[in-house]
Amino acid sequence: MLIYVPVKRRATLDPKKVQEIAESILQVGLQSRSWCGKTANVSSWCPSVEGLHRLEVCKQLGEETIVGYVVQARRH
Repeated sequence: MLIYVPVKRRATLDPKKVQEIAESILQVGLQSRSWCGKTANVSSWCPSVEGLHRLEVCKQLGEETIVGYVVQARRH
């Protein structure tokens, strides 16, 4: 499953927070998983709900696969 991060959500990305989380992950490992909401009409993508900074850190560390939770997304 691919993770799609909506543009509005990406705008909240804080590079300083990403750096802090990266340092923590390198020292003690990943302590909590990211959350994704599975949409009914798009089977191969899920929007990021929580864990945007952790997701960015994993991408920067070269991870191609992450373990996360898939939850039912709210419809607006």
